[in-house]
Amino acid sequence: MSSKRLKLASGSPRRAELLTLIGIPFEVALPAVDETPLSGEDAARYVARMARTKAAAVPAEGAVVLAADTVVVLDGRILGKPEDEADGVSMLCALGGRTHEVLTAIAVTDGVDIHGEVVRTTVRFVPVDESLARAYWATGEGADKAGGYGIQGIGGILAESITGSYSAVVGLPLSETERALTRFGVDTWRYR
Repeated sequence: MSSKRLKLASGSPRRAELLTLIGIPFEVALPAVDETPLSGEDAARYVARMARTKAAAVPAEGAVVLAADTVVVLDGRILGKPEDEADGVSMLCALGGRTHEVLTAIAVTDGVDIHGEVVRTTVRFVPVDESLARAYWATGEGADKAGGYGIQGIGGILAESITGSYSAVVGLPLSETERALTRFGVDTWRYR
């Protein structure tokens, strides 16, 4: 069976690392899209729309395009990437001692058909005071991540428990991604 080429419509190093980890070769193609939430748009619709928009923004040209988007949701509010240290520290303190959701949407297209899916994972944080939040922020790890933390690094110490897909919290739900890619003719086992 020949396998279709894969384009990753993302500049996220974490998504690239996850695909590399499971042995699927890909090329990176950066989509240019407006990531502003629409008025009244809830988190699940937002991430689904973003993943589909990013996938559609990259020409397939005989390949399969994979895109994803991740948000942290606390009390129905989307926590994106922090604007600055004050925003990051505020997010971490708000998440401290509480349970929040991480929503990661994937979208896969061959330029004709598109498949999208949203994966929900629940994360419970240890209590986080301002001192801990500032110490974590100083590592630089959370500056470019939804919710202001990276579960796969030092930020893992903040997570007391995770219910659902760990890889989705990192940025790409591997099980759902593998099934979607297979559906579009990417032989995900060919390179293992």
